[in-house]
Amino acid sequence: MSEHHKVIIIGSGPAGFTAGIYSSRALLDTVIFEGNQPGGQLTITTEVENFPGFPQGVQGPEFMEQLRQQAQKFGAKSIYENIVKVDFSHQPFDIWSDRQTHYTADAVIIATGATARRLHGKGEDKYWGFGISACATCDGFFFRDSNIYVVGGGDSAMEEAHYLTHFGKKVTLVHRRSEFRASKIMIERAKSNPKIDWLLNSVIEEFLGEENFGVKKLTGLRIKNVVSGEMYDVQADGVFYAIGHDPNTQTFKGIINMDETGYIVTEGKTSHTNVKGVFACGDVQDQTYRQAITAAGSGCMAAIDAERFLSDHN
Repeated sequence: MSEHHKVIIIGSGPAGFTAGIYSSRALLDTVIFEGNQPGGQLTITTEVENFPGFPQGVQGPEFMEQLRQQAQKFGAKSIYENIVKVDFSHQPFDIWSDRQTHYTADAVIIATGATARRLHGKGEDKYWGFGISACATCDGFFFRDSNIYVVGGGDSAMEEAHYLTHFGKKVTLVHRRSEFRASKIMIERAKSNPKIDWLLNSVIEEFLGEENFGVKKLTGLRIKNVVSGEMYDVQADGVFYAIGHDPNTQTFKGIINMDETGYIVTEGKTSHTNVKGVFACGDVQDQTYRQAITAAGSGCMAAIDAERFLSDHN
């Protein structure tokens, strides 16, 4: 037995839900597979202040639930299964979930997003979203006049540190080596900024904090010098990871064209992939901006591209 739908969206979050809104409003039979993390990365984010239309901000989980309800209002259906196998060699496309259920679709939109690389240190899970972040553009505003730490040694770390100096009173770069992968110009730019300090040959061993009346807050870090073995604590209000993201594209390897880092390659300014009838949107194909608003915009594009493809192919 198999279940057929006109449009199958793999992944949720701002990209998947927005694609669902537009696809279902076009009167296309649409289902959204929400996967292992229904609602995407924003479900583990506290407050979203930079999405247009929410002047008072909105909690990440609440925002995703509103997008889900909006998509369902127009007829989109959420399925809480994870897609583990696809066959895009013919149409309709074949798709299998982790419950060994078989689905077919005339068009597929991939919106599986990307996952920030993490250190997996002690206390990280507890304070993730409560002082630990992987997006300076998203969360830097919350750390005005604070002591901020940035983890990483590449161009992204230098860029994030420089950006965060607009908010923090001091930004410290933590790197496990004394040399950097970053380009010389980015290193010099960071070194010339008086608000940036350096903590080299060092790693974060533990994230320290407090919890009052159910509210968690990061307050410090336990640092280990990898050369001397010395351990000591520092006061910290926020930590930003700049050690990269991994696109959630494992299921599509060898089927959909990707760049050397695993991000799906789309054609020009469209959401079209190399397979006709398969589209990609959001962080799974965007390693530059990685914002909720840009993900939502590309979700709209993917739904419109899918509707036009289906119209052209009857």
